[in-house]
Amino acid sequence: MKIAVIGGTGLIGSQVVRILNASGHEAVPHSPSTGLDLLSGKGLTEALTGADVVVNLTNSPTFDEASPAFFQTSMDNMLAAAKEAGVGHAVILSIVGADQVPDLVYYRAKVLQEDILKAGPVPYSIVRATQFFEFMDAVLSWTADENTVRLPATLVQPMAAADVAQAVADVSVGAPLQGTRNVAGPEVFPLDELGRITLAARGDKRTVVTDDTAGMFAAASGDALIAKDDAVIAKTSYREWLAR
Repeated sequence: MKIAVIGGTGLIGSQVVRILNASGHEAVPHSPSTGLDLLSGKGLTEALTGADVVVNLTNSPTFDEASPAFFQTSMDNMLAAAKEAGVGHAVILSIVGADQVPDLVYYRAKVLQEDILKAGPVPYSIVRATQFFEFMDAVLSWTADENTVRLPATLVQPMAAADVAQAVADVSVGAPLQGTRNVAGPEVFPLDELGRITLAARGDKRTVVTDDTAGMFAAASGDALIAKDDAVIAKTSYREWLAR
């Protein structure tokens, strides 16, 4: 099976390409570095010619008000090219609970991306994943100074990027779901507790202060970001991942 992986050189995409090729498929990475530009459409026809599946793992360069326009244009271009090339399956990666956090424009933009795919001309699958372990450094940096890190007690269920990539690869080689598969980590943490675990594991002496107004995830309440009963639960725990 030939699979075009757009965003195939990034954190998730590079691992998806490796998994698929190791299992005997022909996965080809595409990104600006290979000459593909989803916003202009440059390189799309060439990237999708002969592909059975297209996996779109590109992301908006910002989390702000520009993100909906990015997903609108990039998805319109990708779906038009996929239909023209006769691609039989389109896959995107989204976020568990994206539709539960309307105050975050980026999450609204991800829901827009999903809706465009659902309404489009190509059979589709959506993989919704929880937050990645690998993003904790960025989350800590948003609200930190030299002595403290301010984090809300928002509940999260993070997972390893490697487990996300495996989930995307598995869906990509199956029949189109015409729906969504949710994947999540094996443990639920308040985000402030996760921050303390992370700093302790790294010997970082800063103090985590619980502040339910701090950072992007303050906009999520209750169990909005927690996977529901239908989710596939990954095996890698956070402490196991930290220990590596």
